[in-house]
Amino acid sequence: MAKTFMQMVGEARENVPGVTSAQAREKIQENPNTLVIDVQDAKDAGACGLIPSSLNISLGMLGIRADLELPEQMRESELADRNRPVLVTCGAGGQAALGAYLLHQMGFTDVAYIEGGTTAWKNAGYEVN
Repeated sequence: MAKTFMQMVGEARENVPGVTSAQAREKIQENPNTLVIDVQDAKDAGACGLIPSSLNISLGMLGIRADLELPEQMRESELADRNRPVLVTCGAGGQAALGAYLLHQMGFTDVAYIEGGTTAWKNAGYEVN
């Protein structure tokens, strides 16, 4: 049976934790090794700002960039450690949940999405670039 985008987001949210902007900020401050990934397409990334030091990898490329079996030039070295804390964001949170779920399925042990995405982060008064 075909699923809608929101049904897929709901499934992702059932399988990976979401964190508030405040929780995300605290996690980043407590562990500077935390990787923040913005999964918006490059042309859309930054429309609401980017969380400082975030890495932009589109949702469509995330699985490829995180696949350790692909040639090194196709991968993102920041995604080599499956135990590294990862927070996934996007504009409003839906794509972030899908990205976090994808990484979870690929064996990442400490992955979550930011509820409300970068928009919520910005609305909480936190810095964006």
